[in-house]
Amino acid sequence: MANKFQLPSIAEIISALPHDLYVHETVVTKWIQHAVADYRKRAQSGETIPDRAILVERIVEKIISLSKPSLKSIINGTGIVLHTGFGRAPISKEILQNVVNRVTGYVNLEFNLESGKRGNRLDHSREILSTMIGAEDAVFVNNNAAAVLIALNTLAEGKEVIVSRGQQVEIGGSFRIPDIIKKSNCELVEIGTTNRTHLKDYENAISKNTGLILWVHTSNYTVQGFTKEVPLSDLVELGRKKRIPVMADLGSGALLDIKQLGLPPEIPVQDIIKTGVAVATFSGDKLLGGPQAGIIAGKRKVTKQIAANPLYRAMRCDKVTLALLEEILRSYKRNQVDQSNLALSLLSTSRNELMKRANKILKKIDPDIISLFGLSSIDSQVEAGSGSLPVEKIESIAIQFKSTRLSASELAKTFRMSDPPIVGYIDKRTFYIDLKAVQPDQIMLLAKTINSIGSQLL
Repeated sequence: MANKFQLPSIAEIISALPHDLYVHETVVTKWIQHAVADYRKRAQSGETIPDRAILVERIVEKIISLSKPSLKSIINGTGIVLHTGFGRAPISKEILQNVVNRVTGYVNLEFNLESGKRGNRLDHSREILSTMIGAEDAVFVNNNAAAVLIALNTLAEGKEVIVSRGQQVEIGGSFRIPDIIKKSNCELVEIGTTNRTHLKDYENAISKNTGLILWVHTSNYTVQGFTKEVPLSDLVELGRKKRIPVMADLGSGALLDIKQLGLPPEIPVQDIIKTGVAVATFSGDKLLGGPQAGIIAGKRKVTKQIAANPLYRAMRCDKVTLALLEEILRSYKRNQVDQSNLALSLLSTSRNELMKRANKILKKIDPDIISLFGLSSIDSQVEAGSGSLPVEKIESIAIQFKSTRLSASELAKTFRMSDPPIVGYIDKRTFYIDLKAVQPDQIMLLAKTINSIGSQLL
């Protein structure tokens, strides 16, 4: 049995490592220390440890594995296009290449080329967005949670914020409207009930200390049956009478009528702006199809106040995000969107087209491997993801695995650990790779990977 005196030294392991590891030497040293300490602990507990040479080899393999980039491109076979775990809205190569060409080296982020004086980083996108949705102005921060927080803090710090109980939503990551109101240094005033809130509830809640009426779009759930919700336009009218601003938190934020793309209906941002709200907040990386960002659009007087808030500097977007946002906004043309907007392109791909892709994949797979995995294509239904369009399912096609040799969990892990990683899902002890979120240029790669994995198991 090995003991602590037989363990290799740090210097011995470093000498066995490749010289081209792209990792700082202090990081490598720390990894080695952890590995050696782990084997020492295991030896002291009585576990049999391999001899010195094998141990060095194993630690070197571990260090090489750790030195490789952990963030990598995957094939999304879950069917969820706006998958939070996968970065929400995927960005196309076309959009990314355009941005790379524009942000390499120095850029005129806050420099006006015409006047030669300092400019504003918001100028690169806010005019095009504001024009598209009919708003006076817009401000961009790093996500929608930040947008809600800074808007609340600017409009109602130290004051009361009126919210219907039926709109006190919680989204992923335990983000709750009551919590964000508290962190904004505002006081929550709850009105109505979970399923019914009336205009008189808002009217009765208004006091001398009311700073804001908050309307929240319940985009990630619905309450059905005996319900009542006050139209946003009525709240805006009440706000005008009482001189209280009204803010709308949309969450997802669709810039067009997505029904024309064959998707379930969602309130377009411009319809919210038309009601006359002070500001509306929504995400850049959901139904808009862009990068992670929080967008605040509405009255110029209010957006200027928000941009002047000291919190804004801590929340503002960097040059890459702003360039991505501007590029994705240009994918919208005359109430349509081009193929460079990958998220909306994937979401709107028809089941018929997905069936063609499934057939193309199956034709490329060796018959023995089809038999091994029990492969077939089936109709499926998916969700958009990230709380967007949660009620209606979206039609799709999935590749079904009915293997007699491997369990669903074994298949799932095998494909997750492949190159490239393929992440599917398990339902009723069956493994599936849904094609809704598989990019068109990944179809042949998916077929190739299935063949490669299958050939290793035959």
